[in-house]
Amino acid sequence: MSKLVFFGNERIATGVETTAPTLQALIAAGYEIAAVVVAQEPAAKSRKSRPLEVAAVAEAHAIPVLSPTKLSEITDSLQSYGADAGVLVAFGKLVPQSVIDLFQKGIVNIHPSLLPAHRGSIPIEAALLAGDPETGVSLMQLVREMDAGPTYVQATVALRGDETKQELADNLLTLGKDLLLKNLPAILDGSLAPTPQPEATVSYDQRLAKDAGLLVHDSWDRPAYEIERMVRALAGWPRVKTVVAGIDIIITQAHTVTTDGLPGTIWLADGCFGIHAKDSVLVIDRLIPAGKKEMSGSDFLRGYPIIVTT
Repeated sequence: MSKLVFFGNERIATGVETTAPTLQALIAAGYEIAAVVVAQEPAAKSRKSRPLEVAAVAEAHAIPVLSPTKLSEITDSLQSYGADAGVLVAFGKLVPQSVIDLFQKGIVNIHPSLLPAHRGSIPIEAALLAGDPETGVSLMQLVREMDAGPTYVQATVALRGDETKQELADNLLTLGKDLLLKNLPAILDGSLAPTPQPEATVSYDQRLAKDAGLLVHDSWDRPAYEIERMVRALAGWPRVKTVVAGIDIIITQAHTVTTDGLPGTIWLADGCFGIHAKDSVLVIDRLIPAGKKEMSGSDFLRGYPIIVTT
């Protein structure tokens, strides 16, 4: 069985949980994992980070975990392993050509979009924000440029329009894992060749800013369905935040109701509350008030006075 180096932490979207299914599946399938390489985070950020699931899996199987600031620091180690190929899932940094060239069969990347759509670091968030009818997974031959390598195979997932980021990330990780296990033997023996991406249909998404989910008064001039997509796409981080009745809140679950009203004003009906947007209302089903635990919208109404403005 081939020897591999695994790159990445499998956290394919910000603020989601993972069980490192790809790494576990490769081990279970009999591949020899020479090392797991994860990108080192800046010290200020790493203090807030939860332990890496891939590191726990690697430790349980006595696999070395390397966490360099730059990949050039471990070039000699990577070369010494004599691995046939690399597998990359959410590494978070560009891999230089000098590292790619260390592997005779290259590095296979699982990317959670139907490339060339949604190149970049937020393909799951971008698909939800755009209201895409479908997304999927691409097995790609890694190249130096961001998500620009030729693709071996793709698998498509239809979207209902109500998926949470965690749900979609779980589905795409499972799909990507299965796609990799099915096609990796053919990639390694050369019988499956990659196909260049069509450059004419490339789309690229920028990284999310910390304030990407901040809703101010003018934010409610857009349709409520766009804000509801934000609630699902930005869950975990950076999250959708606003102010209701002078209280800072994080909106964790919402739906829309079609009705007229002045954007930015409170809507109340049948023990529920929401905020008027353009031509519709964002009904806030669950939220986290500042300094409190997550609660339902109806519980919030019972605990906090809301003045309806018109």
